[in-house]
Amino acid sequence: MKKVLIALSISAAALLASGHGAAWSYKGDTGPAHWSKLDKKFFMCEKGQNQTPINIVGDYKVGLEKYTLNYGKTAIKWFNNGHTVEVAFAPGNTLKVDGKTFELKQFHFHTPSENHINGKSYPMEAHLVHLSDKGEIAVLTVMFVEGKENPYMKKLIDKMPKHKGEEYIIKSMGLKPEGILPKDITKYYRFNGSLTTPPCSEGVRWLVIKEPVQMSRDQFAAFEKVLDNNNRPLNPLNARKVLEK
Repeated sequence: MKKVLIALSISAAALLASGHGAAWSYKGDTGPAHWSKLDKKFFMCEKGQNQTPINIVGDYKVGLEKYTLNYGKTAIKWFNNGHTVEVAFAPGNTLKVDGKTFELKQFHFHTPSENHINGKSYPMEAHLVHLSDKGEIAVLTVMFVEGKENPYMKKLIDKMPKHKGEEYIIKSMGLKPEGILPKDITKYYRFNGSLTTPPCSEGVRWLVIKEPVQMSRDQFAAFEKVLDNNNRPLNPLNARKVLEK
């Protein structure tokens, strides 16, 4: 148990301090196929058996418990860490699942989506990253599809940090995390996985909401211009089961 908690603490630290360790990217000699060779701490990127992303096929319809969200605190910072653009939140937004409480730390974006659903890739995917007081990680995931303009995302795009290290303090904008979610958050897939970036640590709870969120083509273009295909390739499911509600 002690070793597990240490590993989870390392994962949490990696999430909150992106950019530490060996330089990595999504292309060329520092891309996903080479992550495990860049730093010995990244060994799970190659050796792990429960890696994310995956192609989600929900064959197991079971009585998944209802997770609960207690959101309401506003975003405080919008920044570019060189791998993605990320919105950080004030303390107080929580997700409860498995009888445990996880606090929302940030959400960030990948274009195109990292996970697929029944073989389908989406133009963009958002990861809402939550941590427990023991360093355990739960990621609530939202897919995006092309449609009407999204007012919430427009506010973010208007302040998009386009370059590595660029950031904006956005407390005054009043952006609460629930604004990024679809209307129906009750239907979702769940699986055990990993971080999708180095060090690719496992033991992460993944909850992928079925209903996608709409954005306009122009809004997708704004993210694509900055993120430039920041998605890790799919990994095998191996012995895991994807649960579905």
